[in-house]
Amino acid sequence: MLVLALVTLWALVPSWFTVWDPIVGVPQDRLLPPSTEHIFGTDNLGRDLYARVVYGAATSLAATTVAVVVGLAVGSLFGLLAGFLRGFVDDAIMRFMDVLLAIPSLLLSLALITALGFGTLNVAVAVGLASVASFSRVMRAEVLQIATAVYVEAARVSGVRWYTVLRRHVLPNASGPVVALAALEFGVMVLAISSLSFLGFGAPPPTPEWGSLVAGGRDYLAVAWWLTTLPGLVIVAVVLSANRISRALERNGGIR
Repeated sequence: MLVLALVTLWALVPSWFTVWDPIVGVPQDRLLPPSTEHIFGTDNLGRDLYARVVYGAATSLAATTVAVVVGLAVGSLFGLLAGFLRGFVDDAIMRFMDVLLAIPSLLLSLALITALGFGTLNVAVAVGLASVASFSRVMRAEVLQIATAVYVEAARVSGVRWYTVLRRHVLPNASGPVVALAALEFGVMVLAISSLSFLGFGAPPPTPEWGSLVAGGRDYLAVAWWLTTLPGLVIVAVVLSANRISRALERNGGIR
């Protein structure tokens, strides 16, 4: 939680953590190794790498949040309807989700980006849509279990409309595992968005973005290891922290 809190502060108030400009560099300071003045060193244009990582947190975390919201909202809706209505609706929705699961998520994201166009927002939407099937299956499994509960049957028998039963009784009680999955998917989506940014589908230069920072150091690995290693370690730390929080939510909530 401390790691994610720090990265969130980077995104919200980057000026608290660095005085360097992430866009404008000093040519005579190009490719300086990490030091007390430049914590992460400098890049090939003399820009402070730590400043670019800090300012890049806003772009990367915003894209990840959009992706999680899209996947959570769309997937939960499909899973809720499939598990509660059952029958033909359940069969149709879940067969479509099976098709999505059969396609590797990164490949599906690339296909969606091709349709939507390049850019950070489109990357975020594509990654979110690629995760819809996972959220849908988890939500459906919980709804199938809760829909047979006594209080749900009592609400139906008393004449409460089906969408009211979903909103008041089923959704609140089925949301726990989906929230844990959202925490896990947050880390996965950070990695996916960074990967797509690494491939050049994210924000155009000189906008700092974690994946593009790693990509920008590829040509200087022999002389400036810090250009790829340090931004990569930040990505690793965020992904592992999100994974750890997800496991804690899973354990504390008794989710299997």
